[in-house]
Amino acid sequence: MTVTPMKTKAEQQLAQHFASAAAALPGKGWVADARRAALQRVTDAGLPSRRVEEWKYTDLKARMSEALAPAPTGKATLDTAALTELLGEPLAALDCVRLLFVDGVLVDKPASGTPLAGLAAGNLADSVGADGYDWMKPHLEGASGELPDTIVSLNTAFARDGALIRVHAGTKLGKPIHLVFVATTPGQVTVRNFISVDAGAHATIIESHVAVGHEPRQGNAVTEIRLGDGATVHHLKQLDEGTKAQHLARWDVTLGKDATYKAFQLTAGTGLVRNEMLVTFGGEGGAFDLACCTLAHGAEHVDTTLVVDHKVPHCTSREHYKAVLAGTARGIFQGKVIVRPDAQKTDGKQMAQALMLSPDAEFDSKPELEIYADDVVCGHGSTVAEIDDDLLFYCRSRGIPARVARALLIESFIGEIVDKIDDEAVRAAFGALTARWLGDELA
Repeated sequence: MTVTPMKTKAEQQLAQHFASAAAALPGKGWVADARRAALQRVTDAGLPSRRVEEWKYTDLKARMSEALAPAPTGKATLDTAALTELLGEPLAALDCVRLLFVDGVLVDKPASGTPLAGLAAGNLADSVGADGYDWMKPHLEGASGELPDTIVSLNTAFARDGALIRVHAGTKLGKPIHLVFVATTPGQVTVRNFISVDAGAHATIIESHVAVGHEPRQGNAVTEIRLGDGATVHHLKQLDEGTKAQHLARWDVTLGKDATYKAFQLTAGTGLVRNEMLVTFGGEGGAFDLACCTLAHGAEHVDTTLVVDHKVPHCTSREHYKAVLAGTARGIFQGKVIVRPDAQKTDGKQMAQALMLSPDAEFDSKPELEIYADDVVCGHGSTVAEIDDDLLFYCRSRGIPARVARALLIESFIGEIVDKIDDEAVRAAFGALTARWLGDELA
């Protein structure tokens, strides 16, 4: 006897929303077929629950009680002052090439022509399914196998727009590229970004996902990055979408020979977050360095799940995760490093640390090493601690008020991660964001 599981309300609503929205989504022909196939994968498997190992700490089937309809577009206006308030003044004033997406649709892009020599910047809605863009086909028709494909499949089904970035070979961009995604109304917002940094090129890419107010929202953002041989990319993300928001995201990164990828993620002020990252070494001599900072209070739930796949020899990976958790917040770090049989001389290290500001907060750390080669150097560690009473007493004994002393100690804990940002202006902007959260938390 075959038993068909009952569909949850959210699973039924996803199918209904897709049926209503499909005709208006960009791309026809094979694109529409890929969208239908992607939704079917989710329909067949259902939303992941704690029975799925990779989702054991984030039961999406239980937590997504309903699926919101796609947010309406074209109705919102966003002036400079509002954008500055959302991003923080240092980041809003950053000298950069900026693409602004409001409710999932590009509304502001660089002036016609190339904004920087060697840079091509466009958007998904104007390109998907068009002549010359068939290279998207394998990316939209399938998903990477090292992580469950729920996020990517939902993204493929509902993606309305996103950034298409190409940095041509040998180009060293003098300014960061800033992709700004602003949600202004309740609903679902889905974006898909494709970034290619060709051989020998250097680029800094910033993603900001922010929202106006604290309305119920469901965001889905997938960014695929391909680094050519000898390329260098600094990739940073700011996430602050409101306490009623759910944010599902995936970074899918492939490194070529001797490529360097440095990533930074700052997550704060969002109700439910699942940040996934899949990093694959496709050429020898690659280097990957990840710094993550989670700041959560109230009942916020932030899940960072990472897979680093060493497929070739002589590659290096570093992951350093830090969380500051207050109230009943929950932070999760799942970090898996795979060393394939041919990946000799792999050097991989991982560290997860949490600072608990409340006895009711929770931190779950699940480091994993799968090593199938014998000439490697790999290790991982995890620590959880409260603010040191001796350090707090030391500060107070020198006339520093208790509230300020706590702030200084938390800031020093976070600062080690923020200091990994190479660009001085970008580092100052992200430092200001952490200080803003800290000010709100200790107010």
